[in-house]
Amino acid sequence: MKKKGNGLKMKQKNYEMDMCNGPLVKKILLFTIPIMASGVLQLLFNATDIAVVGKFSGADSLAAVGSNTALINLIVNLFLGLSVGANVIVAKYYGAGKYNEVSEAVNTAVLTALVSGIFLIFAGFLCAKPMLVLMGAPESVMKKSIIYLRIYFMGMPAMMIYNFGSAILRAVGDTKRPLYYLIISGITNVCFNLIFVIVFKLDVAGVAIATVMAQYISGGMIIRCLLKEEGPYRVELKNLRIAGSKLKEILVVGIPAGMQGIVFSFSNVIIQSSVNSFGNIAMAGNSAASNIEGFIYFSMNAYNQSAISFTSQNLGGRKYDRLKKILFVCIGLVAIVGIVMGYSAYFAGNILLRLYSSDLRVIHYGLMRMRIICLTYALCGIMDVFAGCVRGLGFSMAPMFISTFGACVLRIIWIFTIFKSHHTLTNLYVSYPITWFVTICAYIICYFICLKKVRLKIN
Repeated sequence: MKKKGNGLKMKQKNYEMDMCNGPLVKKILLFTIPIMASGVLQLLFNATDIAVVGKFSGADSLAAVGSNTALINLIVNLFLGLSVGANVIVAKYYGAGKYNEVSEAVNTAVLTALVSGIFLIFAGFLCAKPMLVLMGAPESVMKKSIIYLRIYFMGMPAMMIYNFGSAILRAVGDTKRPLYYLIISGITNVCFNLIFVIVFKLDVAGVAIATVMAQYISGGMIIRCLLKEEGPYRVELKNLRIAGSKLKEILVVGIPAGMQGIVFSFSNVIIQSSVNSFGNIAMAGNSAASNIEGFIYFSMNAYNQSAISFTSQNLGGRKYDRLKKILFVCIGLVAIVGIVMGYSAYFAGNILLRLYSSDLRVIHYGLMRMRIICLTYALCGIMDVFAGCVRGLGFSMAPMFISTFGACVLRIIWIFTIFKSHHTLTNLYVSYPITWFVTICAYIICYFICLKKVRLKIN
């Protein structure tokens, strides 16, 4: 596929998808299923990391790895939000047939990813100990936590390249190749985990080294793919530069998306601290249920990513009559996934929770959470689809403010009022579906206001 300039049609390749024409339900499903599989596989690979270090290196090593999770998410979320910006901008120009703009945006995104990753290496190395101290990591695991974090952040350039590269491929309808690369790197990660921890006794350093190796494999395959492409989203080393106008567009969408991820992390910390007040058994039940819910969440969140790409491409392609259809199709599909998986998880809760603990008290607390979260989880998926559609229209500040208010502010108010006066786990967990519903109502108003603004701008 050769670049032929702006506005000219190009031959579509097997991996690409024309999001601007044809049946939406079939295309959204074909686009989304590989993303769902990627999310589920990522969770499984992460679970294997924890299982290996926990079984073969002991409780302190397990705690050291686990204590870094929230911190890593907090630091990385902002930069991963930038990949959402890259997805929106590339998809918009690709849908419009502005292939010179696509090329400029792609080269800007890749170099931004590389620079961000290098910055994170230094940030992780210098800030590891101060941030772990600030988070109250136990002194008994501090040394191992620092070792793990510093090695883990050595893989940041590759992680950024993979995420930005995947966002670029999603923008043109390709969700299969990122899945293939993830499978290869994930299997590599598991194999080297076992070798480094069991054979070479490298403890947490072995897990971190295996993770870094896997990141460079997936990042390397993504960049190789983009270097060998013949279309407008090909990365050309001679054109690898940051174009100010494209960087600005990426940041306008990406920074609010990243800030939203940070806000969600803070919200989860607040909820977790409230759960901690009920003791170790409740904490264990909550953690087990949360792990199970993660599989449902990533399956639903795939429709958020689909909503972003389809809306952006159709906006760029001036297929305005399809924009509302994309919203309704994604809502319908995510609701089905949320209801089917949520109810299935709850009714199989006894069996699933026993994979984490045989303690009947832990299972009781896990089911208490799942009864409220899993049975209403479809609301969370619908909320994310609205956010994706609004971002796809080019508005990123509105989703950030709405989600901040719904996911953080409302829950804090709930914790210090309703939960404080009726201190039960049920009252804590019920804040989730209530805030999801309120946030959806706000998004409904926001979406149609943004859609109206887009049409007025065009006219």
